[in-house]
Amino acid sequence: MGKRILFFLLTNILVMTTIVIVWSIITTFTDIGGSFETGGPGLGIDFVALGVFSLLVGFAGSFISLAMSRWMAKKMMNVKVLDPNGSLSPQERSVVEKVHRLSRAAGLTHMPEVGIYNSPEVNAFATGPSKKRSLVAVSSGLLNVMDDDAVEGVIAHEVAHVANGDMVTMTLLQGIVNTFVVFFARIAAILVSRLVRSEMQMIVRFAAVIIFQILFSILGSLVVMAFSRYREFHADRGGADLAGRDKMAHALRSLKAYVERANVNDRTDDSAIQTMKINGKGGVMSLFSSHPDLDERIKRLEQR
Repeated sequence: MGKRILFFLLTNILVMTTIVIVWSIITTFTDIGGSFETGGPGLGIDFVALGVFSLLVGFAGSFISLAMSRWMAKKMMNVKVLDPNGSLSPQERSVVEKVHRLSRAAGLTHMPEVGIYNSPEVNAFATGPSKKRSLVAVSSGLLNVMDDDAVEGVIAHEVAHVANGDMVTMTLLQGIVNTFVVFFARIAAILVSRLVRSEMQMIVRFAAVIIFQILFSILGSLVVMAFSRYREFHADRGGADLAGRDKMAHALRSLKAYVERANVNDRTDDSAIQTMKINGKGGVMSLFSSHPDLDERIKRLEQR
């Protein structure tokens, strides 16, 4: 259920990289001030100018990603948006009714868009730039594998993400991370470019900025993922408040049972199984997971 985080991070990295590439090209071939170097003592870097630039680029990339999140999710997952006033199958009607009922219980004044995407993975996600412009989508695999109570628990969890404003909070955190990424990527690129001949410095700096920005973005994602795992526990509690703790716990146990069956079958080439294994990473790789371990989620919910 980390689709929204994956879409957001990928879009953020692409937007930030595009902004930096365009800016670097403009400053390379024009006289617009793109240099942050000074003739002063120390490293000779104008840290104030670089800090302002990093802040603008960092938050621009984050908020552009947020604005595009719902549209990107629909396009990348080929989500079929369900019209509540249109002709729907009983299964589709049930999903819409669950989302709307739980959204009203969560105090949302604007109902999220509801969608289904055709995939064997057992998954669901919520995304969107605001509570008024959100999307809750479930996979056909989830509807086919889980019973009605488990589906309601999953949907309650996703509605809780919308009600908690998790995407906006994530955007602010990502903006801060982006600012540090741009700032230190530029400093590292300037220092590296000074190690080569003067005629090569412009090219080396251009390439180094892109490389360091991608590397630092990956490191910065550790902070974003840690916050995402914290918000998952919070959304579990919110889902329990909306649908009932029994349904929320049943949804998590159903998800765990599915993952265990997948592991027994050892169908490692099945994309649906790989998607669910995001919840079962251990060791160092758990730092890059957007979701905590399912056993820990169930334990915390039951101890609440």
